[in-house]
Amino acid sequence: MTATAGAAHADESYTVRSGDTVSHIATRSGTTVAAIARANALGDASRIRIGQVLTIPTAAAPAPAAVAPAPVAAAYKVVPGDTVSRIAAKHGTTVAAVVAANGLDSRAFIRIGQMLSIPGAGGAAAAAPAPAAAAQAAGSVSHTVRSGDTVTAIAAKHGATVAAVVAANGLDSRAMIRIGQTLTVPVPVAAPSTATVGNTFAGRTYADSVVAAANANLTTLRSSPTPSKAEMQAKIVATARAMGVDPALAQAVAFQESGFKHAVVSPANAIGTMQVIPTSGQWASDLVGRQLNLVNPDDNVTAGVAILRALVGNAPDLPTAIAGYYQGASSVKKNGMFADTRRYVANVQTHMTRFR
Repeated sequence: MTATAGAAHADESYTVRSGDTVSHIATRSGTTVAAIARANALGDASRIRIGQVLTIPTAAAPAPAAVAPAPVAAAYKVVPGDTVSRIAAKHGTTVAAVVAANGLDSRAFIRIGQMLSIPGAGGAAAAAPAPAAAAQAAGSVSHTVRSGDTVTAIAAKHGATVAAVVAANGLDSRAMIRIGQTLTVPVPVAAPSTATVGNTFAGRTYADSVVAAANANLTTLRSSPTPSKAEMQAKIVATARAMGVDPALAQAVAFQESGFKHAVVSPANAIGTMQVIPTSGQWASDLVGRQLNLVNPDDNVTAGVAILRALVGNAPDLPTAIAGYYQGASSVKKNGMFADTRRYVANVQTHMTRFR
């Protein structure tokens, strides 16, 4: 789940470097591929060149909205196959609004038969922090919104969740904030592990906002029940078979990425066993037709296998498909394989032999 507020600062410029893709630039800059494409009139977002100067758009601070009557909440009973995303879409509201209205945790887990309060379309009414959130908070800190802040970045900085910040401050479903606004940020009881995500990997340094989000996801993973490596491997095999992907390929990629460990996050905010970044997770969600939660072990495996299936289906050969998982398919097509990508492909193909 992601909720971003309008950032209150001007557009920035970025000079394209070797290995860059619009997707990676968008992730590092806290914006979207579509926004960069619009701002630079890119007909094909996969076609950028080294040295090209791009305008990186950031939303202006929102004007105060007119006060409207709070929409009436409806009751909904969870049935088999439901997800918070599907329920929110069905009722014309948002995941953030449903999470805040029901005091769900950052994973937005629900159970069959559970009764949910569904805020009306247009956003959830302002509410006091839910009992579940209050029980998890040892206290709170104050944060004065500055230019460039978003609710996501503020929550990650303080080890909180977006849902907790939204609930504690009575924000609407868009989680809009303004410069100078003072927010109450709940502080979790459990101290995060002393081990944190660094900011560099394979010679690349990642933006503070990306690393902060990675550390927030790592905290969430470590505070949740985690399957064993053997259990994760079994999930990968079963999912690959069900989705028509070579199980040896799926296992080899997972082993190379994480060693079948799930409570791991990279500096690029690649999450879980299959090491999927949020933008790729959204692509995988589109591929399978439902919203995937990358911290959830089953959804993480589904995302990784769905991406592999798409890459294999569109690449001219297996090495190119494997390279696309690591480097990005459009970057491989434009730049060829980087040296570290070639090593990655060789390692994965070697691992495949052990999983036959």
